[in-house]
Amino acid sequence: MAVILWTLVLSVLIQGCLSSVGQPESGCMKWRPEGENVCCDACHPGNRRVKECGPDPKGLCTPCDSDYYTNDPKDYKCQMCTECMGAQVLVKKCTATSDTVCGCIEGHICGDEHCSFCVHKCDKGHEPTDKRTCRPCPDGTFNDQIHQKCKPWSTKCPNPDQVIVASANKISDIKCNTTSAVTVSAVTVSAVTVSAVTVPKQPDRTQDEGSVAFFVVPSVFLMTLIIIIMIIAVAVKTSSKTDEEKKTKKETIKTPIIRTPTDDPETLIAIECSFHEAQQEQGSSSESLASKDSSDRLIV
Repeated sequence: MAVILWTLVLSVLIQGCLSSVGQPESGCMKWRPEGENVCCDACHPGNRRVKECGPDPKGLCTPCDSDYYTNDPKDYKCQMCTECMGAQVLVKKCTATSDTVCGCIEGHICGDEHCSFCVHKCDKGHEPTDKRTCRPCPDGTFNDQIHQKCKPWSTKCPNPDQVIVASANKISDIKCNTTSAVTVSAVTVSAVTVSAVTVPKQPDRTQDEGSVAFFVVPSVFLMTLIIIIMIIAVAVKTSSKTDEEKKTKKETIKTPIIRTPTDDPETLIAIECSFHEAQQEQGSSSESLASKDSSDRLIV
């Protein structure tokens, strides 16, 4: 029985210790006597002051509730923890002694030192606006940093022995260089140009002639072949046309004339007359032959 009792007491003590781990110490941390009472000058971190003076220092301060914090040892109230919203992301959770730490998503940047809001991150050549957006640098200004205001172009080099070698743009200011360096560069460029002009490369005429012959010979051969093919085609066509004309003429000569029969009386009379004349002529011829035979017999 005693063993069970001691076990229960030990478990309660362990739970109490575990529950107190991570919790800020409560009450007044720094106080001073004031008659029969004490007055608190500073509460423990994470505690707010309840009253300034009292008989017990622990009763002068109390810890902040959950989701509240305070970093002022004399403050009478705790502050509500900030909640990351919109383009913000959580970096560190809120504690009894510190507020939430927020950041911004990619492409955005904190709008103030506490990162209470986020704005679009402006690249080089742009600047932020009052509407939390970005705009290109106006004419005559530049910006060579991230999310900074544009600055006016310089009108001259900082040193008297320098000259402008590059114009300004929206990302960079004018570029300057010393006069001696510019002269040496110009002389070097001139020397390189002169050497390049005085030593020209001779063209390879043999290669050019070979290339011309390579293209001319096949072209001549191809043109000759085309002309021969055209002549043969014309000859074949002309021969075919002549044969067709001869065949057509022959068929025209051999074609008999067919007279269409008719019932016209005049036509029939003409045909009959022609038939009788033919018979008479045949009769006359027969008589002449008979007379000739008779004469021949008398003579004999």
